[in-house]
Amino acid sequence: MTTMTLNVPDALEKAHDETVRFLAAKLYEAGKLSLGQAAEMCGIDKVDFPAVLAELNVNYIQYSYDDILADVARING
Repeated sequence: MTTMTLNVPDALEKAHDETVRFLAAKLYEAGKLSLGQAAEMCGIDKVDFPAVLAELNVNYIQYSYDDILADVARING
């Protein structure tokens, strides 16, 4: 994993772990990180990361409306 330095307001540095969890969850939600990568970013096990997602109201399953429509169209041929 690469280390990145991010300048944040002092108020966020005091809540370091919460800030990292938020960023990891949002990067997962955006499809930029896998579940395992996001968990690693937080320093937790992959099986524990869904709890972080739930805490931050991020869906565990990233399946968009367009994905559903494409699947239905594929099934209906």
